[in-house]
Amino acid sequence: MKVVLMGTNAFVVPIFDAIKNAGHDIMAVFTRAPKPTGRKQVLTPSPVHLWADENHLKVHTNINEYNYRPDIIVVISYGVILRDNVLSSAPCVNIHPSLLPKYRGPSPIRTAIYNGDTTSGVCLMSVTAELDAGDIYMCREFEIGVNDTNETIEGIVSKIGSEMLIKYLENPAAYPGHPQTGTPTFTHKWSGTDEIIDWSRPVSEIHNQIRALGCGRTKINGIDVKILRTQIRDNTLDILQLQPSGKKPMDWRSFVNGLHGADIVLGK
Repeated sequence: MKVVLMGTNAFVVPIFDAIKNAGHDIMAVFTRAPKPTGRKQVLTPSPVHLWADENHLKVHTNINEYNYRPDIIVVISYGVILRDNVLSSAPCVNIHPSLLPKYRGPSPIRTAIYNGDTTSGVCLMSVTAELDAGDIYMCREFEIGVNDTNETIEGIVSKIGSEMLIKYLENPAAYPGHPQTGTPTFTHKWSGTDEIIDWSRPVSEIHNQIRALGCGRTKINGIDVKILRTQIRDNTLDILQLQPSGKKPMDWRSFVNGLHGADIVLGK
């Protein structure tokens, strides 16, 4: 089957790799343009871009360059709005990491973790002009553990998504789509402000915030820190790893030792 792939983020790479290994003819790969990263703001290609280069596949970083007639287009975590010239060129399918119509939009995994959900899912769906509103071809549910993070859930989604897509691409006609049912809910892009910890909130909510967003920002004894990893034990939040401003990540004991016996003051 002739396929055009569209994606950007790292968790997409294993899914695209599975499509390649299944023997499909990848005509081209579309991804986001390189972005400046690090202190020196070096232009860095996306993980999907690097994967395409390694596999000697044609890469485009501008959707306006689209001029293909594949059998199918696979879009996963691309981050670019598709226009009629793309959507009308071939059936277009997407892997979406939620139980649609719940959590449409840009951050379904982070939102599910932040909200303390214990289950989520992966949907294989058609791409339409309306955001995440297409028909569903397949859907599979999975559990979210109390210490799962955005990274671990992305790994689960990659595995399930690969299996679903390979099965679908073997015989798309065997999986007729059905409309989404229920009232949609929508997610948003998270910002640095969302990482600020409010210590008056329940410990479970703070734990969910940190594991969803990758860190929580606060002051401890006047020091700006990022809290990177926590766990809940006996209804108490244990800080396992943190990073003081300007320093490398460290465990809690190492940080406390650096305070030379001072009482711990959170948020100040």
